[in-house]
Amino acid sequence: MAGQDSDDEIVLSSSALDALKEFYAERDARQEQFAKLQAKAEEQHDLQQQKLSMEAFGEDWNESQFWYSDETANFLAKQLLLNATPDMTIGVVSAPSVFVALKNMLNAANPEEPKPKLILLEHDNRFAVFPEFSFYDFAQPTKLPAHLKSSCDRIICDPPFLSEDCQTKAAITVNWLFKPTAADDKKLIVCTGERMEPLVTRLYKSVGLRTTDYDPVHARGLSNEFYCYANFESLGWKWREEK
Repeated sequence: MAGQDSDDEIVLSSSALDALKEFYAERDARQEQFAKLQAKAEEQHDLQQQKLSMEAFGEDWNESQFWYSDETANFLAKQLLLNATPDMTIGVVSAPSVFVALKNMLNAANPEEPKPKLILLEHDNRFAVFPEFSFYDFAQPTKLPAHLKSSCDRIICDPPFLSEDCQTKAAITVNWLFKPTAADDKKLIVCTGERMEPLVTRLYKSVGLRTTDYDPVHARGLSNEFYCYANFESLGWKWREEK
């Protein structure tokens, strides 16, 4: 019987072992990078002028985390910053890669130039290294710091799950965050699956959300077809023709 145990052992091929080693090396490198970032925050070093990267935050697929490519994150950030004024607040809901892009753009701007405020609502507590972070659980859509209510002029939202429940509760959060101004004064971008189109356009009908022809790209790819919805046209997108 003792010999039978050894016969049952799983033996990995050399290529499988190499792939496993590479996976652990990448994981350890990300953990080390994040630890350095966290240490700087805990020591109250200034993160405001530091060039930030999502490489420090490995994706957790159990959290439904799929970061945008740098190109997509930067593009979306530019849409939110266009003609923004210092009295405005930009809310980022479950889209941390766009938040990092916004931080980098504001950090790179002239220090004397007035800038809009940022807030980040995110379930992943690793992003608490940023002072703009507030923990967010879509299942409790308004369980947030009271001062954030009616505080935002512009919002981007990427609900973590392609379900009616998640999308509906994320819409409650967005409505709770927006300032009580006319729909034309609000800018909203929602990035989510193509199959959510009927629901999403109905949930945000009051602010005029429509489907754009811009296709967001994820850094590691995504099997689901992904759309960008907005309540405004820009140089980067037009309305997608209805099917």
